[in-house]
Amino acid sequence: MKISKIINKAIIADLSLLFAAMLWGGGYTATKNALNNVTPFYMMAIRFLCAGILISAIFFKIVIKTSIEDVVRGFVIGIFLFLAFATQTIGLNYTTASKQSFLTSVYVIILPFIYWKIFKTKPKLNVLVSALVSLIGIFMLSLKPGMHLDMTIGDWLTLLSAVLFASHIISIACFARKSNPIILSVLQMFSAGILSIIFAVIFEPNLNKIPRNALFSLSYLIIFSTMVAFLIQNIAQKYTNPNHVGILLSLESVFGAIFSVIFLKEIFTLNMVLGASIIFLSVIIAEMDFNISSNK
Repeated sequence: MKISKIINKAIIADLSLLFAAMLWGGGYTATKNALNNVTPFYMMAIRFLCAGILISAIFFKIVIKTSIEDVVRGFVIGIFLFLAFATQTIGLNYTTASKQSFLTSVYVIILPFIYWKIFKTKPKLNVLVSALVSLIGIFMLSLKPGMHLDMTIGDWLTLLSAVLFASHIISIACFARKSNPIILSVLQMFSAGILSIIFAVIFEPNLNKIPRNALFSLSYLIIFSTMVAFLIQNIAQKYTNPNHVGILLSLESVFGAIFSVIFLKEIFTLNMVLGASIIFLSVIIAEMDFNISSNK
C-alpha cells in the first residue's frame, strides 16, 4: 500500500511538472511582449513581488510560521532565481523567444554535472552522450542560412541563464525537504523581487506607470508563470529526483517554440528546426538508461 501511494505521488508530481513546463513555455511569449513596454528589472520586480504577495495572502497561516532558517534558505534560492531570470530576460532583448526556449533547455544537461559536484554522484553515460548531442544542437540552432555561425549576446546570456536555472533546481533540492515548499516559494519570490528593484533603480530609468499594453502579459507572468508554476515546482520536487525534474521542465522549450510561432509569428528556418530537434533529442537521451555507468 505504501509503495503504491509513493508511485501515485510521483505520477501526480510528474504531471504537475509537465503542466508547469507548459506555463513556462507561454512565459517566453508573455515576456517578449512585456519587454516592449517595460524594462527588464522593473518587469522582474513587478512579477516576483506581486506573485510573492499573492502566495502570502492565499497561504497566510503557513507563511506566518516562517523561521530564520527558512529565510536563509529562501534567500539563497532567490539569489539563483534572480540571476537566472535577469540573464534570461535581458538576453531575450537580443534573441528570439523560440530560440531562447530551446537554448534554455540545455540546463537539463548541465544539471547532472552540478548535482555530481554537490552530491558526489557521477553522471551516467547517457548524460554524457546527451551533453555532446546538445552541443551539436546548439551549433545547428546558431547557424544562419549559408552556414554562418550566429551566436548573439542574447544567446550567450541565455546559456548562462541555463547554468543558473540548473543551480536553482539544485538549491531547491537541497532545501525542499527541510522547509515548507510554500514558505520557500514566498521567500524566493520576495528575494528575487527585492534584488530586481535594487538593480532597476541603479541601472534603469524610472518607471512612472505600467503601460496598459503590458498588463495582460504581466498578469500571465505573475499568476501563471510565477505563482502557480513555482508553487508546483517547489511542492513536486519533494517527490522526485532533481534530474527527473529537469527533464520534465525542459519540455517548456517545446511549448515555448509552439507559442512563439502562434502568437509572435516567429519563423523557424531549416537550421533552427534541425538544431531544436537535436536539442530536444538530447533531452530525451538524458532520460534514457543505457545500463552503463560512466565511471566504469
